[in-house]
Amino acid sequence: MAFAKGTAPVWYGNNAADGEDGGALEKKQNTPQRPCLCKWQYSAVSADWERWRNWGRGGEMFADMGQRKRKKGAEECGKRGVARDDAASRNRKTYAMGAQNNLIRYVQNQHKFIQQLLVQSQVRLCSGHGGMQQQAQLRVDEEDSFPKVAEVAPIAAPFPMTLEHAADVGEQFKYSDLSVRLAAPHQLNPKPDVDDLAFGKYFTDHMLRVPYHRRLGGWQKPEITPMENLNLHPAAKVFHYAIELFEGMKAYRGYDGKIRFFRPDMNMARMNVTAYRSGLPTFEGEELIKAMARLVMIDSEWVPHTESASLYIRPTLIGIEPTLGVASSDSALLYTILSPVGPYFKPGSSGLKLYAEPKYTRAWPGGVGDRKVGSNYGPTIHVQREALRNGCHQVLWLYGDDHQLTEVGVMNIFMLYMKENGERELLTPPLDGLILPGITRDSIIRLCHQWGEFSIKEQKFTMPLVKKLAKEGRLLEMFGAGTAAVISPIEHIAYMGEEIFVPTETHDNPLYRRLYNTLTDIQYGKLDHPWAYVID
Repeated sequence: MAFAKGTAPVWYGNNAADGEDGGALEKKQNTPQRPCLCKWQYSAVSADWERWRNWGRGGEMFADMGQRKRKKGAEECGKRGVARDDAASRNRKTYAMGAQNNLIRYVQNQHKFIQQLLVQSQVRLCSGHGGMQQQAQLRVDEEDSFPKVAEVAPIAAPFPMTLEHAADVGEQFKYSDLSVRLAAPHQLNPKPDVDDLAFGKYFTDHMLRVPYHRRLGGWQKPEITPMENLNLHPAAKVFHYAIELFEGMKAYRGYDGKIRFFRPDMNMARMNVTAYRSGLPTFEGEELIKAMARLVMIDSEWVPHTESASLYIRPTLIGIEPTLGVASSDSALLYTILSPVGPYFKPGSSGLKLYAEPKYTRAWPGGVGDRKVGSNYGPTIHVQREALRNGCHQVLWLYGDDHQLTEVGVMNIFMLYMKENGERELLTPPLDGLILPGITRDSIIRLCHQWGEFSIKEQKFTMPLVKKLAKEGRLLEMFGAGTAAVISPIEHIAYMGEEIFVPTETHDNPLYRRLYNTLTDIQYGKLDHPWAYVID
């Protein structure tokens, strides 16, 4: 969607300046259409309808035979003709009722069968919205070939989903205690054109704050306030010892106008695990999700009305105790800010070119490479600049003497290749403390397990292996995955004076594109899925 410079972008649908007509048009465009069935389903029903109708015609044929016999018998004996007339009538009714009942039972079974297909295959229904969706094609050889999700072995979460709070944390905050202080007219921020959106450049009108003070009993009451600067003491521990952490989430406006989060419980669980590792107080994740949902609804006009943009959510926890000394912070601040964002990488650009320099290491065993803390990101800025000077988009972080692949910039990495026996296999580095347990990463692994079309392994793989596969023509795809960029294809790797070509985008239907479409369909509400958290 493009808008003329200097005009109010219509994707801010709740803006009073848009008027009722704009809202009505948006409502009309976002109205889901009736699901469509594919041609083969109609043809199958039609063919069997014809077969059952012929059975009904058989009943009529028997009835005609009875009529001829009745006429002949009536000439011989009137009483016998009357008897045969009754028999023929009963035969006609019996055959007609039998054919009708069989047809009803068949149509009912066919309807149940079609419902089963739609559920098991997770078919993208035809809505016709904006011309963006196309009719899903169902191709079935036999019922036993359907992938049954219930048969997939359960996959463990990449980190503890529940965490017992330490006794000294104190009281937990509750959403029911949330207070709201709305921004005055002079505090409202101008909304940018959707074409001008850059990652993290613009911010909404409000923010969420939850202070913590151990001496006051723990977490204090949450509050939504106008977006404003923080007032912190110069000795606050966050400034000196990097006692802080953050998460990255998004809110998506779906084709139906509803706003959704994507697996927010995973972000909250990972945030608590990081807080525990950083000596910061843990909290109840569900209470924060509800508070952030309220914040997003207050600033809902900032959620873009396009699938090429979303509202980035940045929950942050910092130590604010004003004392020097490396120790846990008895005071902290949990806050959330919102930022409308466009694509992380420029649309229309080709696959990524990566800079793989073995002398740089992002994380090491026993460290905090698997935690989302700022100290993991600041030291990478110098290397990222070096990558740009060498004509690359991102850094491919390696580890060890064997040059193990770990992460791509701020993303997890995947590699699809052909094994020597001709079977495909998807690899991603294991959760051994060197990489962030990404939520997009976990989603990709689970989707691929459900599809059951190739093997998936979480194991170490090295640059010499990548070179070998590329030379033998068995390297199929490589891509990065994360909340900000979703999924980004990789096309070249600059490594030790060589440039390795990765044929990710040379395939007709690459895996990365199928994963991208499935994830975004869930996020924007086209595909009903429990991973989507609808905000009321």
